[in-house]
Amino acid sequence: MSQKHSFQAEVAQLLHLVTHSLYSNKEIFVRELVSNASDACDKLRYEALNNSALYEDAPELRVRIALDKKARTLTITDNGIGMSAQEAIDHLGTIAKSGTKDFMSKLGADKQADAKEQGQLIGQFGVGFYSGFIVADKITVESRRAGLKPEEGVRWTSGGTGDFEVETITRPERGTSVILHLREDESNSADEYLSAWKIKQIIGKYSDHIALPIQMRKEEWKESEEEGKPGEMVTTDEWETVNKASALWTRAKKDITKEEYESFYQGISHDYEAPLAWSHNRVEGSTEYTQLLYVPAKAPYDLWNRDKKGGLKLYVKRVFIMDEAEALLPSYLRFVKGVVDSADLPLNVSRELLQESRDVRAIRDGNTKRVLTLLENLAKHDVPATDASEEDKAEAGKYSKFYAEFGTVLKEGLGEDFANRERLAKLLRYASTTSDTATVSLADYKARMKEGQEAIYYITADTLAAAKNSPQLEVFKKKGIEVLLMTERVDEWALSYLTEFDGTPLQSVAKGAVDLGKLQDEAEKKAAEEAAEAFKPVLAKLKEALKDKTEDVRVTTRLVDSPACLVVKDGEVSNQLARLLKQAGQKAPDSKPILEVNPEHALVKKLDGSVHFHDLAHILYDQALLAEGGLPEDPAAYVKRVNALLV
Repeated sequence: MSQKHSFQAEVAQLLHLVTHSLYSNKEIFVRELVSNASDACDKLRYEALNNSALYEDAPELRVRIALDKKARTLTITDNGIGMSAQEAIDHLGTIAKSGTKDFMSKLGADKQADAKEQGQLIGQFGVGFYSGFIVADKITVESRRAGLKPEEGVRWTSGGTGDFEVETITRPERGTSVILHLREDESNSADEYLSAWKIKQIIGKYSDHIALPIQMRKEEWKESEEEGKPGEMVTTDEWETVNKASALWTRAKKDITKEEYESFYQGISHDYEAPLAWSHNRVEGSTEYTQLLYVPAKAPYDLWNRDKKGGLKLYVKRVFIMDEAEALLPSYLRFVKGVVDSADLPLNVSRELLQESRDVRAIRDGNTKRVLTLLENLAKHDVPATDASEEDKAEAGKYSKFYAEFGTVLKEGLGEDFANRERLAKLLRYASTTSDTATVSLADYKARMKEGQEAIYYITADTLAAAKNSPQLEVFKKKGIEVLLMTERVDEWALSYLTEFDGTPLQSVAKGAVDLGKLQDEAEKKAAEEAAEAFKPVLAKLKEALKDKTEDVRVTTRLVDSPACLVVKDGEVSNQLARLLKQAGQKAPDSKPILEVNPEHALVKKLDGSVHFHDLAHILYDQALLAEGGLPEDPAAYVKRVNALLV
């Protein structure tokens, strides 16, 4: 007796999108379903390490694809771990991954979105089973979990609408069969997937690397017995392997084509696009392992989802162990995809043991260094394609693409990876007062520092416009000194771990008193000292008027056109970071800023003897706060003061 169940709401929405042909490349469903079948075999092999009885009477693992032109079905069968009835309900009726609603809202938000982009999202999310509904108007799944009795098999059936049916069946063999009932329409576009030649071509394109044999019925040419009638291809009872059936990472690099590397990446990542770059190496020594590491071209939508697990596929002596081995890479490289195959780890290694293993730490360090070397090579050749030499053209512009997608997460490494901090610092890129785009490296900046300049200057702000127009930059612009513009939330936190680059200190222009050292001549210094002395009485009154808001009030030489600005002491949290902490609901350090005033500005000169001194003082402070992206504590009082002076 069958039981009817409703799909999880997100699955129903997903199926609606899939059945309306989100994938511009429909053949991708073969890759997804074959990949799932391969995973099921990997899982059986892993569970059988502790229970060899799970193999039953079929120790040879394989995937088989059968075509039935009369019934219009395409069946993909594996003899892997299989599913119980409850697992079929859980796995095929829900998307059991975090961030589902965010994913679905992004997928359905733009109705005009490019089909390729939406297909990529589905692939990245790893819900490949549902891709079968691109070509099928009904899917039947028959399965039995390894170790269960034949009569404990399950049949799952759905037309891809709002519900599915589940019933108990007798299934002698373990594993899973996914039966696609191909849809019929006016164009009969699904008919091509009943061609053995077409399926073999797709397997060669997407699944040739899979380390299990993928088998199809052998076809032979049969001459017609009737004279004058053409012969035809007929299907035999013999199964033949149609893929190479060897793990790609175990083969020599010289024997692997670019297309094979790209296809393997797409298979393990479910990414629609080809990777940006990859590194394939066999490491020998005290710890032996093979690594095949990929840098994606695009950041996954859930890169910042804290619940999302990342990591590499881990194999031990070619036996699949786990899908997302997080211990094999540091968190700031969580975007890297790939495979590690160890010759030294025990086959029963667990996530807990991975954290404690000396071999794993060696593999992690090796993977980290390999990825950084790969990025350094991309950065080295990062020139516009039009300017690139023949040698550099293949890599031209790739690092800029990488940094636009992953530069923010790379900055996390400054605080997480002390051993590689210097290498990471060389990979960072920022906008500056000479470039609106994040293309300026610290090495570039240092190479064009002015003679006598003793620090690398930077400013942090909420936006590029706020950074570029900050009053604190005025004296630097006047003297032609380049300042790095940092506008990401991670910047100030990251720079607390990077106080110098190649022996040159990094200095925020919004912290401490401005000191341009040799870049400021003696006449300027003397004029500043005289102005400060003459302005002492006004400063004393300002300090009294603003004592509840400021730590200090002082004359500055950093301002040219603006009357005032706010700074903090060296070593203290900047005003911008304090605002970000408050916005995030975290407690910001209890400190007051310093108000710096420009004694040459008309508004500041007007303070001396003004009957509106108290109001002008507060307006100066609030305007300085506004200029750096903050808001007055009492906006209504600010407006009232300004209006009173205007009247």
